[in-house]
Amino acid sequence: MGGLQLKRWAGRMLGAGVLSLAVLAPAAMAREGVEVGPRSRFAYMVSAEDLETAAQRNYLQLAEQARQQNALLPDNHPLAIRLKSIAARLIPYTYEWNPRAQQWRWQVMALNAKELNAFCMPGGKIAFFSGIVTQLQLTDDEVAMVMGHEMAHALREHARAQTGKTRATSLGAGIISSILGLGNTGDALLNVGSQLLTLKFSREDETEADLVGMDLAAHAGYDPRAGISLWRKMSAANKGAPPQWMSTHPASATRITDMQAQLGKVLPIYERAAKPAQRFDAPLKTGSSYLDGAPALAYWGAAHK
Repeated sequence: MGGLQLKRWAGRMLGAGVLSLAVLAPAAMAREGVEVGPRSRFAYMVSAEDLETAAQRNYLQLAEQARQQNALLPDNHPLAIRLKSIAARLIPYTYEWNPRAQQWRWQVMALNAKELNAFCMPGGKIAFFSGIVTQLQLTDDEVAMVMGHEMAHALREHARAQTGKTRATSLGAGIISSILGLGNTGDALLNVGSQLLTLKFSREDETEADLVGMDLAAHAGYDPRAGISLWRKMSAANKGAPPQWMSTHPASATRITDMQAQLGKVLPIYERAAKPAQRFDAPLKTGSSYLDGAPALAYWGAAHK
């Protein structure tokens, strides 16, 4: 083969090789687990640093108010230990979803309150109300699903997007008012910190948080099928709740259907994942519940089966 022919042949082979790599690259780079769309562009209207600073301030204020009302459970409380143990397993798997999570100072607050509620503010500020654990008698897998769901809101920057959307709407209305001589655009800008504890997420945000939460739980060794039992419990506890079209939250049946459709993507991850060395949901042999009205759970842990 002559030199010119050899160069042409090599060029064709190189071109074919590059094409093959280009074809194979997406498959090789595709992540295992659930897939969600890009983050909302409204998020970029608000500084992540400013929102996280505001969240830290709100979180500390909430902790102080709870302490004054004797509702803040101490770090050595069994429920606080349980929640922090589960969070510690989930946190390493958050970084893939949001690189900023590696710099967050993750915190977990346990509150002695009957509400069925939990949240995670921007910057990894988690709070759990004891009611959601005790009244629903959550297993560790179900706690992980709740926690993963709330972490997902922070990781996917849903609060940042909602704040940005509100700011954009207010700013637009302010500009119109200014043109009409009805107001000042500066008045439309929001105090984002004061809004963090009252933000309502969209149905799409809630669905996305369910799926990302499943993914986090499965990687951390918690059974993602617990999302199904969790929402059955929530459905039973919320009888008489408004129908789906009257609520920003998807109906429990819809959430269960959406999660069931994704189980095939996360069950293999769970099956391979290292399981928790300790579990906190085995029935106590003796003794009474630590919290009034709570079911007897061995919060201090039992060997994983």
